[in-house]
Amino acid sequence: MRGADSHSESLFTTVKLEDFVPANHPLRPIRTWVNEALAKMDASFSAMYEADIKGGRPSIAPEKLIRAMLLQVLYSVRSERQLVEQITYNLLFRWFVGVAIDDTVWNHSVFSKNRDRLIEHDAATELFNATVEMADKRGLLSGEHFSVDGTLIQAWASQKSMRRKDGSDDGRPPEDWRGERRSNDTHESTSDPESRLYRKSDAAPALPSYLGHVLSDNRHGLVVNVQASASAGTAERDVAAQMLAVVAKPGKRVTVGADKAYDTQGFIKACRDINVTPHVAQNTRRNGGSAIDGRTTRHVGYEISQRKRKRIEQCFGWGKLIGPMRQVMVQGLDKVDQLLTLTMAAYNLTRLRNLAQLHPQYAQYAQ
Repeated sequence: MRGADSHSESLFTTVKLEDFVPANHPLRPIRTWVNEALAKMDASFSAMYEADIKGGRPSIAPEKLIRAMLLQVLYSVRSERQLVEQITYNLLFRWFVGVAIDDTVWNHSVFSKNRDRLIEHDAATELFNATVEMADKRGLLSGEHFSVDGTLIQAWASQKSMRRKDGSDDGRPPEDWRGERRSNDTHESTSDPESRLYRKSDAAPALPSYLGHVLSDNRHGLVVNVQASASAGTAERDVAAQMLAVVAKPGKRVTVGADKAYDTQGFIKACRDINVTPHVAQNTRRNGGSAIDGRTTRHVGYEISQRKRKRIEQCFGWGKLIGPMRQVMVQGLDKVDQLLTLTMAAYNLTRLRNLAQLHPQYAQYAQ
C-alpha cells in the first residue's frame, strides 16, 4: 500500500543528537580526543575572560568555538558564515560542536571578535601540542628521525593591492601596472601589509604570500611542530633551524631529512651545532658544490631519511586540498599562523584516527 505524502511534527520529542550519529562515524574518536585536550586547557580559557569576570553577558564557550573551527577545516567549509549556517541545520555539526538541538547558534561575527583572544592565549598551539602528546603516548613518534619542509601560502590579497610605499602611484588605477618593476622594498599590499611578494620557482608568478613550515616525525608522518612566517629567501632554513632546536636532545643525536633547498653551508652547520644530523638532498649544481659529503650519504640512514621525507608533502597536500591553506581568508601573520596550526592539528587528529583503525593497539594510550 502506498504511503501518504504527509508531514507532521510532534509537540514533544525525546530524541537526542547522539542518536543521529552512527556508532562508527569517523568523527566520534576525533571528538573524544578533542574533548580530552580541551579539558586540559580549562585554565587557559579561564584566563581569557578574567578581565570580564566582574559582569556582563556570558560569552560563547571557547571550547565550542574551537570545535567549530576544527569542523571548518575537516569539512572544507569555505567561510564562517557558511559554517554557522551548517551548524544551524546539520545535526552532525551540532553534535560535534556541543550545541543542543533546540539551541540558537551564534552569529558568524563571533569568530572574528574572538580570534584575537584565542591568538593572544595560544589556544590553537595548545590544541596542536595536545595532539602531539596523544601521538607520543601511543608510541606513534620516534622522537629521533624528522623531516622538514616549507610551503607557499597565498595571502588574502591581490596583485591590484600592491602599491608603492611612498604613495607615488596613488593617482594610478590599481589594475594598471604594466611595465612596472615591483619588489618588496618598494611595494606593499594595502589589503595585507604583512604579506610579501614571493614565488617558489622561476615558472611561477610572484604573489602576495606567506610561508608555512612543518617539522614531521618520520615514523608515521605526524606533524610535531608548525610555524608560519613572512616570505623571504632564507626563511625556510631559518625557521627549520629554530624548530629543530626544540626537538634536539643533549647527548642524543637526531636526524632530519630535507630537500635540496636546505643544502647550504649555513643550515648544515646550524644542524650540527645542535647535534642534529642533516640528511639533506645533495644540490651538486650549487656554486661550491653540496655541503653534504660521503661521510653522511654513505650511511643507510641517509637513504631512509630521503625516502621518508616525502611523507611531509602529504600534510601540505591535505592542508591545501581539504584544509584552507592554499589561499587563506585571513590577513596578518598571527592569524595565518593560527590557521596553519589549527589545520595541522586537524591533520594529526585525522592521522590518529586512521592509524587507530589500521592498528587497534594505537586506539588507547600506551600503558
